[in-house]
Amino acid sequence: MKNFIHHDIDKLTRRTRTDGSRLYETPTGKLYPSVTSITSLHTKQAIKEWRQKVGEEEANKISARASKRGTRIHSLCESYLRSEKTEPDMFDSQMFQSITKWLDHIDNIHCLETPLYSDYLQVAGTVDCVADFQGNLSVIDFKTSSKVKQRDDIHQYFMQTAAYAVAFEERTKIPVTDLVVILAIDNDSPKIFLEKRDDWIFKFLNMRYEYGRLYKI
Repeated sequence: MKNFIHHDIDKLTRRTRTDGSRLYETPTGKLYPSVTSITSLHTKQAIKEWRQKVGEEEANKISARASKRGTRIHSLCESYLRSEKTEPDMFDSQMFQSITKWLDHIDNIHCLETPLYSDYLQVAGTVDCVADFQGNLSVIDFKTSSKVKQRDDIHQYFMQTAAYAVAFEERTKIPVTDLVVILAIDNDSPKIFLEKRDDWIFKFLNMRYEYGRLYKI
């Protein structure tokens, strides 16, 4: 049974712009773009080239499958950490079972699928998990992939978790310096990436500036 630590964190209202990007409205009425909208700038060109290569119809099918699987694995992780019954189907079983041993390293959970926002960064979003990982308070992100990825392939994940670390500290006054990405890989062993907030937060700030310049928000 995991230990949960309660915080009174305000709810956010999600809004969607005409271009499909997400905005969150804070309790004070401010509208902030999502953290993932910012970090998507990092991969936007590569995704555009990939879609052109495979064709729009096939790209939409692949993206939809990946998104649905990611959502299911996130839901399974959340249920597992809450000590609820988990029954992955035949398509998710290998991927989910491969990361349960790493989920067992998580305890003293402060956030689990929790909305956060930062007035300093002017962003908002939903963090997967803030908890102790192997004894260190960390922002923890659960990711899925159809293939093995290296550290240089996922810089956007580190910037994303760094932003959530800042947002969590703003909301709770509790600093978080460690970042963890648990990457479940189809038909392969998972990869665990351990990073530091201060190595990535300034990279995120640069992207936030670029996003604001492009989208005027």
